[in-house]
Amino acid sequence: MNVLIVDDEKNILETMAATVTSIGYQAFTAHNPRQAMRQLKEKDIHAMFLDMRLGKESGLDFLKSVRNEGIQLPAIVFTAYSSVESAIDALKSGATDYIQKPFYPKDIKQMLDRIHEDRHVEAVPAKTAPAGTKKRSTILFESRQESVQKTLAVAEKAASSEANLLILGQSGTGKTVLARHLHSLSSRSQEPFVTVNCPSLSRDLLESELFGHMKGAFTGAVSDTWGKVAAANKGTLFLDEIGELPQEIQPKLLRLLQEKEYERVGETQTRSSNVRVIAATNRNLEAEVEAGRFRVDLYYRLKVIELSLPPLVERPSDILPLAENYLAYFAGESKRPNLHFSQEAQNTLLEYGWPGNLREMRNVVERASILSENDEIGPHHLPSSLQEREESSIRPGHSVPLARLEEEHIRLILEKAESLEQAARILEIDTATLYRKRKRMGLA
Repeated sequence: MNVLIVDDEKNILETMAATVTSIGYQAFTAHNPRQAMRQLKEKDIHAMFLDMRLGKESGLDFLKSVRNEGIQLPAIVFTAYSSVESAIDALKSGATDYIQKPFYPKDIKQMLDRIHEDRHVEAVPAKTAPAGTKKRSTILFESRQESVQKTLAVAEKAASSEANLLILGQSGTGKTVLARHLHSLSSRSQEPFVTVNCPSLSRDLLESELFGHMKGAFTGAVSDTWGKVAAANKGTLFLDEIGELPQEIQPKLLRLLQEKEYERVGETQTRSSNVRVIAATNRNLEAEVEAGRFRVDLYYRLKVIELSLPPLVERPSDILPLAENYLAYFAGESKRPNLHFSQEAQNTLLEYGWPGNLREMRNVVERASILSENDEIGPHHLPSSLQEREESSIRPGHSVPLARLEEEHIRLILEKAESLEQAARILEIDTATLYRKRKRMGLA
C-alpha cells in the first residue's frame, strides 16, 4: 500500500516516512499542496496523512481541493490542536480520521492496517474505478440474492431514522461498507462518519479513544484530548466488532445510548452528545449475553434495527458478478481489457465455499490477474485451496523439501507482482515477513 505524507516540517516527514516504511508500506512525501497534488495524480497512492497547517496554507483547504478533483482515497489529518472543533472541521473537509500530535507508531499502524483491510472488502477500491466497473462498492448493493435484497431494503428505510443499527455478518462480508452506505443515505450524511475498532486497543486506551481524556488521567496522557464521540457529534459513530467491547466500558456506552451523556477519562464534567450509533459484529451477541460477557440491556439498545449480511456461500447468484467486477478493476489497472475467466475457472469459483468472503475473493482475483500469462484465467491460476483435487507437480519417488517449494512459490509471486506490498497480500503474509524471507533467499 502506497502512503503519501504531506507536512511542511522536515522532521515530521522523515519520522512519518520511517514509521510507515517500518510497518511495511511504501512511503511518499510532499512539503506543500502543489507537490502533494502532483504525486496524487502521478502515483497510485492508497492513503494520505496530512497536516492541518502547511506553513501559510491550510491543509483542510487542500483536502477539499483533493475531493473536488474526485480523488477519494482515505485521508488522515494530524494536528497539534486538541479542540474538538478542529477534529470536526477535518472530518467535514473530507478526512477519514484524525490523529493528534504527539502520535506513536502503534497509532499509525492501527490506522493504516484498518485502511488496508477496508481495501480488501470494497468491491472496487476507493480511487476512481476504471471504465467498465462499478464505482466504489455499489456492486455490493446490487445483489441478485433475495436475502441480501431484503436486508438492503430494510437498510434504506432505516437509514433515514435516528434508530441505532446493529449489522451482523462474518468477517469480510462488507459490514463497514454497509455502515458507510447507511451514513450516506441518512440526514447526517454531511456530518462526520467516525470509526472505532473495538478489539484494536486495551480497555484503558479504548475508553480514551471513545470518550477522550484529561491531561494526567493516566500515564502518557500529556494533554487534554477529545475522543471519537465528540468528533462524531451530529454525525455517525461506527463501532466495529462491538462484540469484543470490554465489559468495563459497556455501562458507559449504554449511558451514551440512553442518556446521550458521557465524561472524558479523568473528568467530572458531564457532556452531552448527538451521535447516531451503528455497530457491527461477527459474533453471536445472544450467546455472548447468555455467557455473561455482554450486557443484555446494551444488546437491546444496539439492536433497535438489526441487519444481517449473509456470507458468500449463501449468495451463489452473486459470486460470478462480484468476481467479474473485481477482475474488471484489476484488468483496468493492468491495461488488459480482455482479461476474463474461462468456463472451468468460473465453475471453480462457484463451487468454492469462500470462508473469507469478499476479502478473500478480492485477493484471489488479484492473484489470478497477475499470474495469468494471457487474457484467459484458468483454474490453474487460482489458489490450490479452491481446487477439489489439487494436482501435484511432484513426481512419485521424488521428495522436495517444503522450504524449497515455499521459495519457488515466493519467487514466482515476486516476479509477477508489481510491488512488495502486492506480493505480500497475495501470499497472505505481512510485508515485513516477506521482506525478511526475500532477504534470506538472496533476492533483496
